[in-house]
Amino acid sequence: MSRRYQFELLQLIRNYFGEQGFLDVMTPPAVENPGMEVHIHPFRLQSAKNQKNQDLYLHTSPEFCLKELISSDEGFDKIFSLTYCFRDEPISSIHRPQFIMLEWYRKNERYERIMDDVEGLISYCLKYSKIPVRDEFIEVKMVRKTMQKLFIEILQIDILEYLEVNLIKSLLKNYPDVPVPDAELEWEDYFFLLYLNKIESHLEKTPLLMITEFPAPLAALSTLKKSDPRVCERFEVYVRGVELCNCFNELTDANEQRKRFTDQAKLKQKLYQYELPEPTKFYSVMENGLPASAGVALGVERLLMSLFKTEKPFFY
Repeated sequence: MSRRYQFELLQLIRNYFGEQGFLDVMTPPAVENPGMEVHIHPFRLQSAKNQKNQDLYLHTSPEFCLKELISSDEGFDKIFSLTYCFRDEPISSIHRPQFIMLEWYRKNERYERIMDDVEGLISYCLKYSKIPVRDEFIEVKMVRKTMQKLFIEILQIDILEYLEVNLIKSLLKNYPDVPVPDAELEWEDYFFLLYLNKIESHLEKTPLLMITEFPAPLAALSTLKKSDPRVCERFEVYVRGVELCNCFNELTDANEQRKRFTDQAKLKQKLYQYELPEPTKFYSVMENGLPASAGVALGVERLLMSLFKTEKPFFY
């Protein structure tokens, strides 16, 4: 496949968001805090001249900087960023240390609008891209399912009845083929043992699948649903069984945000024996008032390899 096709896809993405009235913004890749997710590991900068570590990291996502923009009163109501991100993880067919991330936010909007954005972007790329489209996407629509419905369909289990650690741990005993370590785990670890071993392999049966309303313990930076606080307002999209993007209806409570980050930092130290500096600048943004908003991060190379016939899914 011509490398030109790859860069035309990037231009196509920019065209789509430009037509939707979004502003293309840039954020610095070297930051004081690269992100607080427990299982995402950053690269720290080191001086080549004197071999000293710097107080800077390569960002794992432009999230904090983008939220700083939408929190300002300068008119950043709809913004997107198309940039390289960096994560210290093993190279595989869908992972590598350096990859292209598309991230966008809507100020004073809910995550349902982002759902429509994702569908619109995929349709736009399929319609206008010059890259040959995989046969299964010539005529296909996005299917939306809640995580609860997915578990009921595949395992005949209502996962929302197992939101305590002891309950989900006991549930796993019904699946002796799922490898469960002897050590005590967090709720989300037990959940993903079940999810990855019993659910994820079924996802590729639906070419375009949007999973909504995750169990509340997986809230991360998202809000809880007011009508049913057992679930959080978060969704992920899978294309041919590969996770494409992750969206949050953004948490705006500064105190709750600090609590979640503190808990994540403790868990990272427990599991991986290192800690990151506090995201003090982001805390300041939250305390000054993050407006109601929704945002999503999408892997561009996963979009390329999932939708199109390509033997070279990575740009570099």
